[in-house]
Order: sequence, then structure tokens, then C-alpha cells
Amino acid sequence: MKLFRLFVFPVLLLTFGKVHAQLTIEIVGGAGKQFPIAVVPFAAENTLPQSMTQIIGADLARSGLFRLVDSGGISPLPSEPSQINYPDWRSRAADAIVIGSARIAGNGQLEVSFRLMDAVKQTQIAGAALSAPAAQLRLTAHKIADIIYEKLTGDKGIFATRIAYIVKGARYQLQVADADGFGAQTVLASSEPLLSPAWAPDGKELAYVSFEDKRPIVVVQNLTTGARRKVATFRGNNSAPAWAPDGRSIAVAL
Repeated sequence: MKLFRLFVFPVLLLTFGKVHAQLTIEIVGGAGKQFPIAVVPFAAENTLPQSMTQIIGADLARSGLFRLVDSGGISPLPSEPSQINYPDWRSRAADAIVIGSARIAGNGQLEVSFRLMDAVKQTQIAGAALSAPAAQLRLTAHKIADIIYEKLTGDKGIFATRIAYIVKGARYQLQVADADGFGAQTVLASSEPLLSPAWAPDGKELAYVSFEDKRPIVVVQNLTTGARRKVATFRGNNSAPAWAPDGRSIAVAL
């Protein structure tokens, strides 16, 4: 059994009147500061179930820091550095170019190689060869986007991570999905409210607030086995679970 410490903190809860309104958040990247990058369709990509470069490009664009440069009209499309005609890309104001190839081998493994090229200096910035089960195509594309993001920004990417959230319908559903919202899976469905999912540092467990006992309690659930355990059933609100960095402690507000 995994053991961890539980820290409980009293907090001031501010109660507001009920307001029925929809909050719309619009994220706008500064167009003048976006980094122009061309993500060229990988060689043999049309044999894959999905386009990896579309996933990579969507990840980068969603960050708000990159502007995708269209590769339409350039023929042939390069998959190796020696095939790049840099004036073609500089005429489109591309500062970086992503090229590569992808295929599913006879053993069912996805094999991908890519290079991130500096279109100004005409040098390679990064590159890697990756192999993964074909079912992990999207995850592999997210990992490539993370590599590109980190090389060009200096910060680690989060495209290969997952998100946890609550869907409210006829029942409350705790779901996990890729960072871009794809691959959603229901972890738990309940007729009682679910709130505040929080990832364990190792990504193997979720802590969340459940009202299954007709009052708020904090539950930890293993995402592999589905096993659940109640970790905070104190008098009070038992809310806002937060993991310690080592994953051995949880702070809970009452």
C-alpha cells in the first residue's frame, strides 16, 4: 500500500451570490512576436492513419508563440536537409523548418525521424529518431512538438502531458485526455458532484473531491487499476487537494 502524509489547512471561504453567466476566455498571441515555422508533411506520412505534422503544427500554433508557414506550392517537399531549397522558405519568411519521415514498420511499430532546421543559418537545430507502438502516433507527435518547443523557446513543452477535468451532464464524469483534448477517457462517473482533480507527480493517480458521502471528501484513484481510497473525511469542506512534489503528501483545505 502506498503511504503518504496528509496536511490539512483551514482557509477562509468567500461565498458569493449565485451568478448564472458563461465565461469566455480568448487567448490571442501577438502576431508580431510569433516565430514563423514551417512544418513540412513527412515523407510517407500519407500511409499513416493520421497526419503527424498536422498534430505537431496544431500543438505549436496553440501555444500562441508560433506562426505556421504554409508549404503549399513547394515541390518536391523536402524530407532531408540536402533537399531543402532555403530561398523558397525564406521567401515565405520561415525562420525554421521541420522535415522528416514516418512509417509503420512490418512489426507494427511507428518509426519516425525528424529534423528541426534553421532556415536563416541553414543548419540543424535538433533532430531525433523515435520508435513507438502505432497506437501511440498522437503521443509521439506531441513528443516531437515538445522537443521543437523546448529548442526554440528554452522552456519544456507540455504537449505530451494529459489533462483532467469534470464533465457535468446526466452524471458527473471525471475524464482524462491528451493536452489537446483528444483521447478522452472517463475515469469515474457519479450521480454526486466531483470537483478539483489534481494529478500526482508521477501521473499515475488523481486526487479529487467527491460528494459520494453526501458531503465533500477527498479521494485518490489509481488510473491503472481503478482502485480508490478516501484520504480526507474530516469535518469541514475537505477541498482543493494539492500534491507535494514527491507525491507522498497531500495538502487539503478545510
